[in-house]
Amino acid sequence: MTKDYDKIAKMEQAIKKKYGDEAIQNPLSSWDQDKEKEYISQIKEVSKNEKSNAPREKEYYNGFLMDKKLLTKDNKSVCPVCDEYSFSMRNEVYFNKWDCCYACYIRWVEGREERWIQGWRPEERE
Repeated sequence: MTKDYDKIAKMEQAIKKKYGDEAIQNPLSSWDQDKEKEYISQIKEVSKNEKSNAPREKEYYNGFLMDKKLLTKDNKSVCPVCDEYSFSMRNEVYFNKWDCCYACYIRWVEGREERWIQGWRPEERE
């Protein structure tokens, strides 16, 4: 495989023009012993924090003992209107904007946005 040095040089020039001189420099050109020592100390600090041997707090949730870090009080995966559970990205959008899933939006909100914003929700028997 032969390298087209003219093409590489043109790409470098375009990158330099768009992003500046720093974008095409070798990262090692500005690295020194002080930066290396600081980087190593930061890595050690992060590693020490991750390896904390402190026991994690547990909590009962739906009959299971769960790590508290795994539990979030704001569960956006369950529709408060129909109680359906979903991982759909489309539902996430509707959960965030309308506080309901896509199906409930179509059934209860679409065309009646003002009423929904004012707080109306369907009764359980509906």
